[in-house]
Amino acid sequence: MTSTVTILYFAALREQIGRESQVATLPAGGMTVTALLAQLGQQDPRVAGAFAAEPRLRVAINQTLGGLEQIVRPGDEVAVFPPMTGG
Repeated sequence: MTSTVTILYFAALREQIGRESQVATLPAGGMTVTALLAQLGQQDPRVAGAFAAEPRLRVAINQTLGGLEQIVRPGDEVAVFPPMTGG
């Protein structure tokens, strides 16, 4: 079984980070979204800056909206995007 997770970036995050996706390694038991985002920020200053600029990030795990304390497991797909605004 794979021990990686795919992260997809959308909207302003994609522009700030400079890529639309990346792959990250997870521990076998997984980790929370918060821990994953912290790990990504520690590994890349562009990611850290983008996350700091958007303090209310939204996430979807395997195409289902989720919370920051949800567990991400190896093989999952995590989409990260800023809050949507309406008009």
